[in-house]
Amino acid sequence: MKQFISVHDAGNINALVEKALMYKANPLQDIMLGANKRIGLLFLNPSLRTRLSTQVAATNLGMEAIVFNVDKEGWALEFEEGAIMSGNTVEHIKDAAPVLGSYFDILCIRTFPSLKNREDDYSELYITQFIKYCGVPVISLESATLHPLQSLTDVITIKECLNNSPLGDGGKPKIVLTWAPHVKPLPQCVANSFAQWINAWGEAEFIITHPEDYELKEEFTKGATITHNQDEALKNADFVYVKNWSTYKDYGKIYENDPEWMLTEEKLTLTNNAKVMHCLPVRRNVELSDEVLDSANSIVIQQAANRVWAAQAVISEILKTPIP
Repeated sequence: MKQFISVHDAGNINALVEKALMYKANPLQDIMLGANKRIGLLFLNPSLRTRLSTQVAATNLGMEAIVFNVDKEGWALEFEEGAIMSGNTVEHIKDAAPVLGSYFDILCIRTFPSLKNREDDYSELYITQFIKYCGVPVISLESATLHPLQSLTDVITIKECLNNSPLGDGGKPKIVLTWAPHVKPLPQCVANSFAQWINAWGEAEFIITHPEDYELKEEFTKGATITHNQDEALKNADFVYVKNWSTYKDYGKIYENDPEWMLTEEKLTLTNNAKVMHCLPVRRNVELSDEVLDSANSIVIQQAANRVWAAQAVISEILKTPIP
């Protein structure tokens, strides 16, 4: 693995999942793999699980992890080619990225969309410029359009649940990604990425449900069944992934916040006693009710804990890839 930006870098998804679960069973088995190597974690926006889980994962492999909050501790970076830097930006990525590449063996980047200009956000300028100029492998800790470590974690968690309690008929699990209300517009990153990974994994019946006008980009959802009827989507579901996202076509907007889209215990009765997932942080009693989050159906804590093993599997694969 030369980098980790999307599902296209994952190779065999099931093999990567098994590696993650292997590390969960024995976290320090490759403690010398990253000896005398450094991993840099650069954050252009805040993080809790992504930051800490990646640090733990790197430490489990013997690496030194260094965190840098670019938005608070560093110079304002310019990413546009040919920019005349007479404004607020102080340092160009063409100068900063190679220096960072000289300090680290792996560079991890977390960016965030503006939700103002869809063309700019979906160009993924920030992370692609780091890849272009830093000279070392790059891991996405979330970008403007995707969150691959989260999605790998999601597949790991689903597989782990199925390993521990397989479906009675031995068939494919029914997985539903459902939109939820929120108090502010959120990116499409997690929803895009989850759809991309579940479609690529190909081992589930996959349904996406959301209000009208909340369609995601077809590049990520193609292969899924899409419906505006949440109750119909939830019928006999084995896993329900709850996530808000803002509009894609009329970019970054909230058209409605109908509380009827919040997942409740009553709605769970439509499912096959489904496991409930969310990437966290979650707005309680807005996206998900307390009753659901605190119930036996909720696997959000298990899901969050598995972030370590997803990161460890990816870092391990990159460390084991020969440098050309």
